[in-house]
Amino acid sequence: MTDPDAAGGPGAGQEPALEVVEYTDPLCPWAWGSEPTFRRLRAALDGRVRWRRAYCILFDDDDDPPPDPAAETAWYERYVEEICGHTKAPRAVRLSRVAASSWPASLVAKAAEPQGGRVADRVLRRLRETVFVAGEPADIPESALLAVRGVPGLDAERLRADAASDAVRESVRADRAEARRPVPEVRSVDSGSPHPGAAKETSDGRLRYALPTLLLRASGGRRVVPGWRPYEEYAAAVEELSPGLLSTAPPALPADRALKRYRSLTDPERQVLTTGPWPPPDAVRVDTAGGPVWLDAAEARERSTALPGTSLAP
Repeated sequence: MTDPDAAGGPGAGQEPALEVVEYTDPLCPWAWGSEPTFRRLRAALDGRVRWRRAYCILFDDDDDPPPDPAAETAWYERYVEEICGHTKAPRAVRLSRVAASSWPASLVAKAAEPQGGRVADRVLRRLRETVFVAGEPADIPESALLAVRGVPGLDAERLRADAASDAVRESVRADRAEARRPVPEVRSVDSGSPHPGAAKETSDGRLRYALPTLLLRASGGRRVVPGWRPYEEYAAAVEELSPGLLSTAPPALPADRALKRYRSLTDPERQVLTTGPWPPPDAVRVDTAGGPVWLDAAEARERSTALPGTSLAP
């Protein structure tokens, strides 16, 4: 089995049968809650697709600052709690503030992509956990870079330089613009999901994709799966476009191997990605207000060094 954390795509010289575009934001609570399903889907597709993330900038630099930051934070904590009630995702015991901007985390996540799929996945995961585990959103460049220090295989100096480059900023700017050109299918969505995923109106009166949204494209057409959905809806969309592409073998690994591969697993994730007794003997438990996050022992050591004194470090 190839690495499910590797960059989505077939071997050299082969055209992918399917492209998957994931419209997301590192600081989005619904995207955080979709991690178990998306990790499972990426593992089941097993590197046979081109999987591209488009960073949509949920918290923009030109958003008006709240008149009462404390009240805004209290409201947003309740909002995240409600979402995590649906998704069963962990949430921080205390949120220090509402993120001022998605740009720093999105630039760092985008800058990590040339260093490989596994590195990029782990960088994005660390950025998500700054909000939903530590309660300290990575919303300035230094905090975003600090959050990903020690990611295995990451060239930190290259990341710093790339994240500050015009090329990466233009790439994220293109993602943001793309997200504001949603396909007609998401203008109105009929679904029983608590987050159906209909396109959202922006402050300037335009529309953007709800986060997360997956847009799947193949030679035979396209399918869009917006909002928070069960795994089966994504699997059905893949099957409609590329019959037989989705692996029938379960992507689950023995608990110890899964934790070493993914480095960080929530309870909803370990239920679909692991087999056998849980937790592994060397797993490190980090408690949150919404259940534990389990870290590989090496990951826990790296985080303790990178983020001493925070609730993200065990």
